[in-house]
Amino acid sequence: MPSNRRRPPPPPFVPGLLLLLLLVVAPPPAASAVGVNWGFASSHPLQAAHVVRGLLLPNSVPRVRLAAASSDALSALAGTSVAVTVGVPDALLRALASSTKAAAAWVHDNITRYASSVRIEYIAVGDEPFLLSHGQHFQPFVVPAAANIKKALSAAKLSSKIKVVVPCSADTYQNASMLPSKASFRPDVNKTMAELLSFLTNISSPFMVELNPFLSFRQHKNLSLDYYLFQLMSHPVKDGENKYDNYFDASIDALVTALTKAGFSDMDIIVGRAGWPTDGAVNATPAIAQSFMTGLVNHLAKKSGTPLRPKAPPIETYLFSLLDEDQRNTASGGYERHHGIFTFDGQAKYYANIGQGPKPLKNAPDVDYLPSKWCVIDNNKELTNVSSSFSAACSNGDCTALSPGGSCSGLGFPGNVSYAFNNYYQQHDQSEDSCNFSGLGLITTVDPSVDNCLFPLAIGTSAAASLHLTLAMFRLLVLFMALHFLFIV
Repeated sequence: MPSNRRRPPPPPFVPGLLLLLLLVVAPPPAASAVGVNWGFASSHPLQAAHVVRGLLLPNSVPRVRLAAASSDALSALAGTSVAVTVGVPDALLRALASSTKAAAAWVHDNITRYASSVRIEYIAVGDEPFLLSHGQHFQPFVVPAAANIKKALSAAKLSSKIKVVVPCSADTYQNASMLPSKASFRPDVNKTMAELLSFLTNISSPFMVELNPFLSFRQHKNLSLDYYLFQLMSHPVKDGENKYDNYFDASIDALVTALTKAGFSDMDIIVGRAGWPTDGAVNATPAIAQSFMTGLVNHLAKKSGTPLRPKAPPIETYLFSLLDEDQRNTASGGYERHHGIFTFDGQAKYYANIGQGPKPLKNAPDVDYLPSKWCVIDNNKELTNVSSSFSAACSNGDCTALSPGGSCSGLGFPGNVSYAFNNYYQQHDQSEDSCNFSGLGLITTVDPSVDNCLFPLAIGTSAAASLHLTLAMFRLLVLFMALHFLFIV
């Protein structure tokens, strides 16, 4: 990013800063089982080759989890030593569950053709298909889809190299009291979970859980921020003879309890997601995110495990996330679009050890930005009817930084309108008509950013990554529809 567009260093946050100083003085051993999530829900993604060569390799990232099978990402990862988990979106579960041919086609297109050059370790079937908000929408298809993927891997002689896992959201097991010993799987998923756990055991696969500590923090007002940031607590949470001084261990042991009650006490666990946002809500800042990430990585490096599984931490943990994604679903909050350790254009927001140790993170070099132009409100026009244009810009762009507690929440009127106009303008590649807004928009070459509130500049990007994802899904769905039609006829 050009020097005048760099994000300023995060303000001091004493606990996180203290942890960082301790790390620099006496860095703990690297937590080799830590990886990062790489999502593709961005209007202007960095090219995959730029991500791999400019971020993953220079920062020594040992493993990465792809949100979906991207041919660009897999091609860019070819010939590297990075371990890869390839995701299967929820939208494909029904097709994969209903047809072994569809599963074989997916494996051929997205796994087999890359298996000789990419170190693929896992296929993650579904993207939190058991979320409470999904109801029963995906449940019937999860295990059949995973089983068909496994069959396709066996047919391709890859089942000994690549394991199948199913990412399960933390709300799959109930723990309203936040006491691990009280946790159990939700009654509405009990039958499906029994099938899934038996399937995973039969194929020697671990259980993958998705943790969302920030959402938990917002939902449990009785728990302190220190509890989530791995800070020393004078009053740990007591659960019988066990004591918990951090959310992570309590969440893992809640899952262990649920697994034990279901009859699978020895199943290995992978944490598929754990992170903290930097914008879009109160307490979502780079400084606090740094404290969380530093605490988590240091905690994992100790390999101390949890009270219920001492000396046996999760076999892998994936930090969430590598990059911001301005197209992510915001059902749980606008902060979901700001989980990146790096901004959407590959610039580090804070320090986190993602493989490079105590060294500062290396930013993506030579980013190709669009011209230094922004769209703002024209203060010389009548603004009484600007609210409809503001709403239209936000509904078709990303205004999450304007949320209470967000980096741009203090702009006020008309700065907030200018922010919305500019975001829409950048997402539409700075086309002149995207700064019209019924004549209220004005294109300027003067950067309207204020303090920590940055008015973004889009990057020149190819739609190839999104296009490849879309075409792959389209081909699979067409195949499913054709097979379904033949079956009916």
